[in-house]
Amino acid sequence: MSEKNKGKYKKLVLGIVLDLIGMLSFVIPGIGEFSDIIWAPMSGWIMTRLYKGRAGQVGGVVSFVEELVPGLDIIPTFTIMWFYTYVFKREDSAKDKLADAK
Repeated sequence: MSEKNKGKYKKLVLGIVLDLIGMLSFVIPGIGEFSDIIWAPMSGWIMTRLYKGRAGQVGGVVSFVEELVPGLDIIPTFTIMWFYTYVFKREDSAKDKLADAK
């Protein structure tokens, strides 16, 4: 496996761990939602560091809002962003290159 692929999968594992940290607020009802006030900005900042550019900025805002709004902690924002970056976006760029070649 190439170094690029290793880094990609390390980012997936880190994203899953970060999503689990965000879901921890469900463990302690009431007090857990207060912890989201601290975790929401950290989550948004981490997202912008993991994914550069416009996608990372939008992901950071989405992550921040998702963690701040009660009940939305179940959404695995970091994992969804990984799939967007390394699975769906990659396919779109391959289609664009194929269309440009014609």
